[in-house]
Amino acid sequence: MSAVTLSNISKQFGSFTAVEPMSLDIPEGQFVTLLGPSGCGKTTTLRMIAGLLDPTGGEITIKGRRVNDLPIHKRNLGIVFQNYALFPHKTIADNVGFGLRYRNVSKEDAARRVREALELVQLPHVADRYPSALSGGQQQRIALARAIVIEPDVLLLDEPLSALDANLREDMRVELKKIQHRIGVTSIFVTHDQAEALAMSDQIVVMSDGRVEQVGPPEEVYNAPASEFVANFLGASNILPGQCTGRQNGTVVMDTPLFGTVPVPAEKAPNVPGAGAAKLVLRAEKLQLVPKGQADPDQISAEAVVETVDYQGQAVRYFVCSGDTQLQAINMIDTRPFAEGDSVSIQFRPRDCAALPGA
Repeated sequence: MSAVTLSNISKQFGSFTAVEPMSLDIPEGQFVTLLGPSGCGKTTTLRMIAGLLDPTGGEITIKGRRVNDLPIHKRNLGIVFQNYALFPHKTIADNVGFGLRYRNVSKEDAARRVREALELVQLPHVADRYPSALSGGQQQRIALARAIVIEPDVLLLDEPLSALDANLREDMRVELKKIQHRIGVTSIFVTHDQAEALAMSDQIVVMSDGRVEQVGPPEEVYNAPASEFVANFLGASNILPGQCTGRQNGTVVMDTPLFGTVPVPAEKAPNVPGAGAAKLVLRAEKLQLVPKGQADPDQISAEAVVETVDYQGQAVRYFVCSGDTQLQAINMIDTRPFAEGDSVSIQFRPRDCAALPGA
């Protein structure tokens, strides 16, 4: 059963179109992320689902019920905002139980549910404290407890980790995913952070300029991008011109100026025609540098010169030049990294590339 269905919904503010007509089906129990840069329409979409904005067109269905005309408090949604939105003058227990006051829940049942929610977020000992006594990460957990205590049909999360520092963000995204798995609530998560989306999601909806660019599991969206925008937004990619010359043995055969003939797995080039202009997509971490002349004969390779070395600790990002073509590669370090000016061979396995239709 679908938990949320968006049917051709759109949103305009005057002459500005914030969300182009889009349709999306979110299955029960999944963690779905709306991912994209600022202004792409992801938060506007979430706010339409929540009932904070009315769609200009289309239909929103939650658990089989059309909700376009229902106010937010009648949609049975849990919402976690970026700024936590806790009441500073109320205890943590009162903050968590606030939504139960407007439901037909007895005082005893409400106390039990608040206690269980605090245990779920691993903060049962803070019930009598006030928000000012908690760290940012703890306040975020309390905001989550308040959202799930009402047993919502859908949990909406609007960039809930963006106010936390980097290490705490990583810890919280692991905990958030664990909690979502434990309670099984359908969750819609908004973020501009690709690492969060890839780590947490069952499905990713990549958005740009109010449009949906691609929908799919993280591995599919990352390894088989449907557009140049997706290839560039998720990770670091090298996108090179080429010509598709045909299909054979489950591959799309491309001719490229730099690497010659490249057999691209057909499943990673679903939209590329049988012949004509195409683009080769090489993820930076799939392009490996080796000493000049030591390329693996089973891989596709070219000669290059290291221009810039961006040392990152466990890994290093290289910017290399091969003829008139500039590329970037991200390699793990197990020996001394290459230096600027070194002549190298760059290589990749055909199974690690993808292709897009050409312009």
